[in-house]
Amino acid sequence: MCETRTSISSSSPSRPDPATQPGAPAPPPKETIVSSTPTPARKPVTLPRLLEMPARGEKIAMLTAYDASFAALADAAGVEVILVGDSLGMVCQGLSTTTPVSLEAMRYHTECVARGLSRAQGTAWLVGDLPFGSYQASREQALHSATVLMQAGAQMVKLEGGGWTTETVRFLVERGIPVCAHLGLTPQTVHALGGYRVQGRGEAAAAQLAAEARALQDAGASLMVLEMVPAALAATLTAQLTRCPTIGIGSGRGTAGQVLVMHDMLGAHLGRVPKFVRNFMADAGGVREAFQAYVNAVKSGAFPVDEAHAW
Repeated sequence: MCETRTSISSSSPSRPDPATQPGAPAPPPKETIVSSTPTPARKPVTLPRLLEMPARGEKIAMLTAYDASFAALADAAGVEVILVGDSLGMVCQGLSTTTPVSLEAMRYHTECVARGLSRAQGTAWLVGDLPFGSYQASREQALHSATVLMQAGAQMVKLEGGGWTTETVRFLVERGIPVCAHLGLTPQTVHALGGYRVQGRGEAAAAQLAAEARALQDAGASLMVLEMVPAALAATLTAQLTRCPTIGIGSGRGTAGQVLVMHDMLGAHLGRVPKFVRNFMADAGGVREAFQAYVNAVKSGAFPVDEAHAW
């Protein structure tokens, strides 16, 4: 005869769970274990830090942005310099060139970007573009226009032009306004250049561009964009300009940093795509990842590739 054993749990009457009864209070949330190690806060990007980066072998990642949200995303991805470019005329306003962009438009978008960085506790250095017609008439006009952008939140202004801008650059720098110069292809004067063409080809053109670059450095420019300059010439200028890091766009990998128009590197461009553009959105899961991929590629030297993105 086999003895049947019955467990206590099966023989005892079941008790209702108080938490499941109507009107019962919700159970307390499960304890979440949080690491006691704080995330180190990023230090704001300063002009001295930017000037030191080339000597440390660090590439500078610059990207355009025109509103609060994209500026915050770019900053979070590690972009050191955000440029509120007059390229907004083409990618935001639907213009065919940057020439018609107004100072008021630049002020508005600079203010939007600055507000986004402030709200996100961003660390990027903010540069505002001086649009066509806002600095050519006189040094005093340039000072007024630069003041408008600085009061909107810019920490530096950028202006296009060669040797004729040196006195304007010196005038602004002496009054406490950091300046980023812009040589090579200068989109504001694309009509005078005969289109979007590589600049500095040929011995005479290269010598003139080099002389202008040195003059702008001597005038006090702290950064210098080199756009669509032959890669070999851009690398030579970068080595010569020891007090003014170069930021290339379509000028090869030998510059101290790189910049792209945000819409271009996200694949959100209309019409012909410039040779120097790489679509970082194609292999990314979203905008944040695309920005991070761009920063990583610039930092590692994987972008640009001279054979594909330069002349």
